[in-house]
Amino acid sequence: MPIIKSAIKRVKQANVRRDRNVATKRAIKAAMKAFEAKPSSAALSKVHSELDKALKKNLLHKNTVARRKASVAAKAKAAGVKLTAAKKAAPAAAKAPAKKSPAKTAAAKKPAAKKPVAKKAPAKKSA
Repeated sequence: MPIIKSAIKRVKQANVRRDRNVATKRAIKAAMKAFEAKPSSAALSKVHSELDKALKKNLLHKNTVARRKASVAAKAKAAGVKLTAAKKAAPAAAKAPAKKSPAKTAAAKKPAAKKPVAKKAPAKKSA
């Protein structure tokens, strides 16, 4: 066990991070087992979600995640699972376009004024 105060803190931080990482990896394994037991689109999306979370937390490398997702997708395709993206229903208020004020639309339609071209000074002759 370390004696130095900063080293003690490092050990505590490492233990907290280890617990968090183990929990994330367990979630991935549980999702994979659930998918292999009964392949479905919901189980497939759960596996993809868990892998994306691990990637976001820098627990797995991006290529590892891509390889695992491709492998699971291939198994799903072989099992005859429909690979459809789940669409979330947006609220009705968000679908209605916002009304623009007439002042902003008029200003947006007006073309930008062009700057006059600067005249060049005549070249000086050296004697």
